[in-house]
Amino acid sequence: MKAFMDENFLLENETAVELYHKYAKDMPIFDYHCHLNPKEIADNKQYKNITEIWLGGDHYKWRVMRANGVDEKYITGDAPDKEKFIKWAETMEQCIGNPLYHWTHLELKRFFGIDKILSKKTADEIWDECNKLLATEDFRAKSLIKNSNVKAVCTTDDPVDNLEYHMEIAKDTAFGVKVLPAWRPDKGVRIEKPEFKEWISKLESASGVKVDSFAALKKAFEQRLDFFHKVGCRLSDHAMDPMVYEESTEADADQILKKALSGQALTEKEVGQYKTQTMQFLGRNYAKRGWVMQLHMNTIRNNSTRMYSKLGPDTGFDAIADYSVGLALSKYLDSLDLTNELPKTIVYSLNPNNNELLATIIGCFQGGGVSGKMQLGSAWWFNDHKEGMIKQMVDLANVGLISKFVGMLTDSRSFLSYTRHEYFRRILCNLLGQWVENGEFPNDIELVGSIVENICYNNAKEYFGVKL
Repeated sequence: MKAFMDENFLLENETAVELYHKYAKDMPIFDYHCHLNPKEIADNKQYKNITEIWLGGDHYKWRVMRANGVDEKYITGDAPDKEKFIKWAETMEQCIGNPLYHWTHLELKRFFGIDKILSKKTADEIWDECNKLLATEDFRAKSLIKNSNVKAVCTTDDPVDNLEYHMEIAKDTAFGVKVLPAWRPDKGVRIEKPEFKEWISKLESASGVKVDSFAALKKAFEQRLDFFHKVGCRLSDHAMDPMVYEESTEADADQILKKALSGQALTEKEVGQYKTQTMQFLGRNYAKRGWVMQLHMNTIRNNSTRMYSKLGPDTGFDAIADYSVGLALSKYLDSLDLTNELPKTIVYSLNPNNNELLATIIGCFQGGGVSGKMQLGSAWWFNDHKEGMIKQMVDLANVGLISKFVGMLTDSRSFLSYTRHEYFRRILCNLLGQWVENGEFPNDIELVGSIVENICYNNAKEYFGVKL
């Protein structure tokens, strides 16, 4: 019997062991999609205890605590932090088969040097050990990032943000980590939402442009795009729930925008036409600036009306969707490719059944002298577990080039989530090692090792074009 999470955890063959320890383990991290708070980085925040840094904002943990019958006051409520931590420790005992069990213990090992198993019995001593270290300089936000061998972080930022914290971080030359904004314009695309008009007012204030027409909207967007680019942004990020494509003209979008701003209700077709025109405009601008476009698809958000009313969005009540995405995605990409204005693009599906569909669609738009221009995004959100990661990589390899894959991201609000890259790298090395040991690929360790290094870091560094 293997020891629990030993040095060869998840490495099931000799080739995998060599690939991980020689080629993957010490590669830097390019965290190109996360939800870290740039203010906490700029302030070099020190966390008061393990609950604040570990459970605050982590809806992965919240979901399993709810499944374990934990009362909401110990999750997002006003219970004392230590009591919340103990409830998490009790929940840990029930998490067999859940990736949170591995992530939790990797974080305890790598950040805190703790090899104990988290449980109700060990909760008090682990609480004390973690909090003692969190009070030191090495456990401030910047040190947590830097000590994780991270070279670049891309946050998630609204076009109306002033990016003051990104500019402040950039002044700290001793930090040595690029923290760049990523453009997330969902509120300006979702014209059907009640908050759309309010957001347009914020865009007007940020851009200095009165948005009373679609042409004015484009001008306002361009002003903010230029500002984001100047601050270092090279990525966009979109939640496409669902992916839509409706044939339309800019004149259609102009009439629809004016209708929405006047408070009139829109038809489903009008919403689709506006979104299509807006996404086409944005896609062309990303291509013009050399940005990467990320499209996240197949999510049903805020399923519990009761809990959404109580806690708001991003609190653990989203789920996998089964929207039809293929035709709309194909038409959207084709509309940009037709005029040679299709940017580098990463597509993610929360529904793993769409992996092969997406991989074959993006395969139609590869080329143009750009290596891996179109990417099947990493196993995302509910899929970033062992089986989900294996499935995504196998599906990609079956119909594309896994060797050009830009690899893992954290997609997290926690500064302790960088061990997810280790988790991914172990699974990657085991998969490639298995292919070698089965005689499905030559036993050329240097060649396979270089593929591992590229997927871990080099591909992302080249793909995003950020100078590090």
